[in-house]
Amino acid sequence: MLDLKYIVDNIDTVIEKLNTRGQDFSYLRELVSLSEARKHVIVEVEAKKAFRNETSKKIGALKRDKQDVSEVLKEVETIGTDIKVLDEKLIDIDTTIKEILLNTPNIPSTSTPVGKDEQDNVEIKTYLEPTKFSFQPKDHVELGTQLGILDFDRAAKITGSRFVVDKGLGARLERALLQFMMDTHARENGYTEMMLPYIVNETSMTATGQFPKFKEEAFKLSLEDRSWYLNPTAEVPSINYFRDEIIQEALPVKFVSYTTAFRSEAGSAGKDTKGILRQHQFHKVELIQFTKPEDSYQALEAMLVHSESILQKLELPYRVVALCTGDMGFGMAKTYDIEVYLPGQGRYREIGSISNAEDYQARRGSIRFKRSPDHKAEYVHTLNGSGLAIGRTMIAIIENYQNEDGTITVPEVLVPYMHTTVIS
Repeated sequence: MLDLKYIVDNIDTVIEKLNTRGQDFSYLRELVSLSEARKHVIVEVEAKKAFRNETSKKIGALKRDKQDVSEVLKEVETIGTDIKVLDEKLIDIDTTIKEILLNTPNIPSTSTPVGKDEQDNVEIKTYLEPTKFSFQPKDHVELGTQLGILDFDRAAKITGSRFVVDKGLGARLERALLQFMMDTHARENGYTEMMLPYIVNETSMTATGQFPKFKEEAFKLSLEDRSWYLNPTAEVPSINYFRDEIIQEALPVKFVSYTTAFRSEAGSAGKDTKGILRQHQFHKVELIQFTKPEDSYQALEAMLVHSESILQKLELPYRVVALCTGDMGFGMAKTYDIEVYLPGQGRYREIGSISNAEDYQARRGSIRFKRSPDHKAEYVHTLNGSGLAIGRTMIAIIENYQNEDGTITVPEVLVPYMHTTVIS
């Protein structure tokens, strides 16, 4: 959530920067008048309360002197009602302000490229050349089905479309990737491991920016007495770990967590429906950092390196792009996407995102820190990154490590986890 005072004091600049996201944010000018109205109501209600207090003292003094208080009582006869009306007006103004702020995205960083959509994203770097074969490469669907490690038909029978059953060495590959990623980030990159709830409440979804903007896209549990949702990413439970707290630990705090993620993929009908690229349920390793404001962009670059290290160890070709303002996530100020090369599609596809939300999520979730016991509490900066999406990493391995006979060579770093050198 953006800071109301900052918006009001810099309204033209804020609108100009937000408009680079490809929408019209001139509605934010209403916040200027709402903020002014709020100040007037507060002044008026405080004045009435002060008058009531003074009058109460006067009445008490008159009564002690056994004097008539009827005229003085008339002066405050309706003041209680007046104050109640003003308090209700203040609540209405605050509610309107909060609703506007909750539905307004983060301001892009000055280092975020300005653009309309993914065509305007900027390539930062590449790693390895796209894999070349002496034969016509197959995609992961054909390979996985022929090897019996991916079963889409039975998954559809069990649940529906956009689900898969990993079987045999397919299941072992997914488990191996999970353990390999968690080991790398915990042992080499200094993250604390977390096992988190897969179910989150409405407040948690609001704090990280999923709600209210994307509420219709969430999987809600059908429980009459609870507003519970399946988490769309481990970012949600991880960030909310410190919600409504002043963090006592030394910053930065670094978490790595694994969850099953659930997404309705609303609006993506007919898009990437083949295979496991875009599913309703998938596994993902997530990196989270809570930092001091002045350290967050250095942390962003470090997190990018940490995510890249997984693909480098797996020796998979990829590139890094900086997302432009029109393609960036709702709550983020700057985002890098890592795109891995998939021979089955002959193109790069996103396998992870690393983002800095600055203090946007911290304001929504009231997550703060103190520089010393005597300092005023400040909002932290929050960062999240894929470390990585496991299903998409499986696709990359299956397609990049395929052999002409339909077998798949196991990447060297996964052999100790897989206990085999080839999937056949």
